[in-house]
Amino acid sequence: MHTRVKICCVNSIEEARLAIEFGASAIGLVGKMPSGPGIIPDDLIRKIASEIPPPVSTFLLTSETSADKIVEHHSRTHTSAIQIVDEVETYVYASIRKALPSVKIVQVVHVTGEESIDKAVMISENVDLILLDSGNPNLKIKELGGTGRTHNWKISRKIVEQSTAPVFLAGGLNPENINRAIEEVNPFGVDVCSGVRTGGKLDPLKLEKFFAGIS
Repeated sequence: MHTRVKICCVNSIEEARLAIEFGASAIGLVGKMPSGPGIIPDDLIRKIASEIPPPVSTFLLTSETSADKIVEHHSRTHTSAIQIVDEVETYVYASIRKALPSVKIVQVVHVTGEESIDKAVMISENVDLILLDSGNPNLKIKELGGTGRTHNWKISRKIVEQSTAPVFLAGGLNPENINRAIEEVNPFGVDVCSGVRTGGKLDPLKLEKFFAGIS
């Protein structure tokens, strides 16, 4: 199966086009966050999303946790998917689905230990995609992604095997480890931000090596 690639922290139409040129099937556009890289204004997210042709997906990364606030955030950006980076109550998914039936719902699960398996599997029944990352939502200033750290891929593999929704793997991926990550986890897709950047900008050489490592 061909592994999908999402390039996250895209901050311009030029970066989006570069990511797509190398083979990205999705791009991540980061809204307001308590921490982490790639944050851009909602009007820029909307502008970039409007320029991306199907079938490439556009993911709005939102740190909102109530259905009303998430739907409101999406109304300012018009992406094809919503990536919820913090924990939400289960009923929130149904509320979003009712308000935005054509928009894909992606839930991030920060893999902190074995307890993440049951959590991810339960959530997978209510969303379109699960994305496994290496943040820590329990810190005083929440880490909700973009840490550049890997996590325990053995746990991620168990989630992939049990999840009822496709799973994306994120967290510390780069051209040097992407092939091993895919072999060990077997995800539906992978998500990368800092691993294909130099000085904060997308690096064509790193992108080329990254995509070459996906087989």
